[in-house]
Amino acid sequence: MKTAVSLHSKLPTTGLSIFAKMSALAREHNALNLAQGFPDFSCDPELVKLVSKAMQNGHNQYAPLAGVPELRNAIAEKTGKLYGAKYNPETEITVTAGATQAIFTAITALIREDDEVILFTPAYDCYEPAIELAGGKPVHVELKQPGFTIDWKEVKKLVNRKTRMIMLNSPHNPSGAVLSPADIQELEKLVEGTEIIILSDEVYEHIIFDGITHESIAKYPKLAERSLVISSFGKTYHNTGWKMGYIVAPEAITAEIRKIHQFNVFSVNTPAQYGVAEFLKYEDRYRELNAFYEQKRNFFIKALEGSKFKLIPAKGTYFQLLDYSTISDKRDVEFADELTIKHKLASIPISVFYHNEPDIKLLRFCFAKGEETLKRAADILHSL
Repeated sequence: MKTAVSLHSKLPTTGLSIFAKMSALAREHNALNLAQGFPDFSCDPELVKLVSKAMQNGHNQYAPLAGVPELRNAIAEKTGKLYGAKYNPETEITVTAGATQAIFTAITALIREDDEVILFTPAYDCYEPAIELAGGKPVHVELKQPGFTIDWKEVKKLVNRKTRMIMLNSPHNPSGAVLSPADIQELEKLVEGTEIIILSDEVYEHIIFDGITHESIAKYPKLAERSLVISSFGKTYHNTGWKMGYIVAPEAITAEIRKIHQFNVFSVNTPAQYGVAEFLKYEDRYRELNAFYEQKRNFFIKALEGSKFKLIPAKGTYFQLLDYSTISDKRDVEFADELTIKHKLASIPISVFYHNEPDIKLLRFCFAKGEETLKRAADILHSL
């Protein structure tokens, strides 16, 4: 249908997300999909039972704006046990429709026109559009390879009176890198005496390997008092389609976030909240997740031995980067398309997570899959 009005896009350079593009390409060419980050196995049947039980018990109407009290209490208890942090479930915990909604809502609430937001690239693709829609200015700091580490001296040079927020993501998507205690110390020194807010995206908090401890911002009181920490039940319980996450933050920050939350979502799926609240009592389910995914990472890496790809094992998340520089000179977007169309294996090119789209020969593969799927993917990669 012809449009009768002229449109002025708020995001003129933004098109279809790379995840939607590559998944559509995978479907079109019947390719194995290791692009989009979701498991190909089911979540725990007990969790499904608990959600069904909540439905049968009549929990099918609107939940409270902040989330059902049972779930907020369970989140407060979990956060306290893991990180020693005390958050008031009434005033400092908000259940959200996934982490992306949490991020968008928080940025909308806290960033004003011309505020600067420091983010580290490669950065997850929902960060920058949210900043721009809020009228803020993204300030990019490129992570240093090969380990995707932060140069804090570079960050310090960029901080000024307009800096309102620093966005962190650990474990980091797409690289699989994690923040160290030394990073936290540098961050504490950097923001001391400033009005800078920390947004810490920790959706992969339970997927971290090799005995490394997750350095949640919630663990550090001087940072926690100026921070909001975002997490995801979808990543933890293998049910990304449920779109359930949460924000923990000091009361004053939470109050501003809830003002926006009530108008763009209001409340989140009620029976799922009750089910997850009950399921959080089974602490072993999230505590065993590190070992579960570390085995999958190791299986995938072992299956790739002898191939032409180079890699540094991911320290966290369920993504592994593969360097194809000895195989092709093509740009990663082009090579990812070729791999999907010709070889029937979908991945994600890394350059799209940068603001300047560098010529970087890395592809991201999701290993949250069964061993048969990972073996099939490895066989394809060996053929290149």
